[in-house]
Amino acid sequence: MPTRTLLAALPDQKPDPLLALIKKFASDDRPGKIDLGVGVYRNAEGKTPVMAAVKSAEHHLWETQDSKSYIGPEGDPTFVSLLAQEVFCDGMVTENLAGVQTPGGTAALRLSAEILAHDNDRSIWIGTPTWANHNAIFATVGLGIKTYRFFDPQTQAVRVDEMLSAFESAKCGDAILLHASCHNPTGAAISAEVWSAIAEIVARKGLIPLFDNAYQGLGRGFAQDVEGMHTVLKAADEAIVAVSCSKSFSLYRERTGAAFVLGNSATDVARGVANFAYHARASYSMPPAHGAAVVATVLADAGRRKLWIDELASMRSRIFEIRTELTNRLSAYMPQLAAVADQEGMFSLLPLTPENITHLREVHGIYMPDSGRVNLAGLRIEQVDQVSRAIGQLL
Repeated sequence: MPTRTLLAALPDQKPDPLLALIKKFASDDRPGKIDLGVGVYRNAEGKTPVMAAVKSAEHHLWETQDSKSYIGPEGDPTFVSLLAQEVFCDGMVTENLAGVQTPGGTAALRLSAEILAHDNDRSIWIGTPTWANHNAIFATVGLGIKTYRFFDPQTQAVRVDEMLSAFESAKCGDAILLHASCHNPTGAAISAEVWSAIAEIVARKGLIPLFDNAYQGLGRGFAQDVEGMHTVLKAADEAIVAVSCSKSFSLYRERTGAAFVLGNSATDVARGVANFAYHARASYSMPPAHGAAVVATVLADAGRRKLWIDELASMRSRIFEIRTELTNRLSAYMPQLAAVADQEGMFSLLPLTPENITHLREVHGIYMPDSGRVNLAGLRIEQVDQVSRAIGQLL
């Protein structure tokens, strides 16, 4: 009987490097091992706690929630509305802005990719290095990808001229992917002057900015972390913003996010949201409700919101302390690494080779991806000297 194979005909897929790193770390029985790979915030005890504001919101929901019914492809409108007020400045929250709830920031990016790919003549410009999943998300929908060099690990500097030159070479209608703050994997910050230069090119060339806003509140401050994004959005005719609540609310496993579209009219924006919903329905049908309900409950109550903002400030302060201590030590081995102190968020990208990283893992029990991206929030302050000495010997 003739057969056509299914599984044997599938392409072999390499395991995700970060997930493979997690398994290696888990199987290492050395008591002093250190995980600088997994991109989650950890406190001074090395744990990823549930925020007190989140616990309070969950208790309130436990007492008051009266249904577990579907919420629809667009998600929870209260969550979307309250989140918009936090992400955008007052002048932007109009009928020309709307969004949908998504399963995390990844799904928000995927829905964004779907509507961008509707025009098969459009490309998206992505700076390298970037979050490892960005390229896969856009390539999967058939969107053309063009890259430019964003950051030099040796000098720890943003390649501003190369970035602006790339945007100048983009054609009208092309999209440009921008990290709102706390760049993953480099931590590199963009100055207000450079944001203004990007905004000018966006307006003059008719480009579509797509912002990945995944770490708001963990850089310079909750409002400050989106100032550059606001500068660009005000200059753009149309734009998309993908938001993740994973880091800002420590809701990693709840998969809570949103995709927003800004346009020239309420009619255009409604069409954008309808297309978000269409692709959501064909993919995951509708987002999970719990995380969005938690965020909405936090943001709707002044006391919970203040508690959350204070907790974010504490998290940000701990990351800054680790960053400062590590920089002070590493810059003694390589002066260029003094620039790490001026970076923001959880990550920095160190000039290490894959061989260096294998050595750190096998000899010192220090785990990080082969790219050299380190999660500073994975360090405890008492480990900084040990880690800096191990890394410093390789620089």
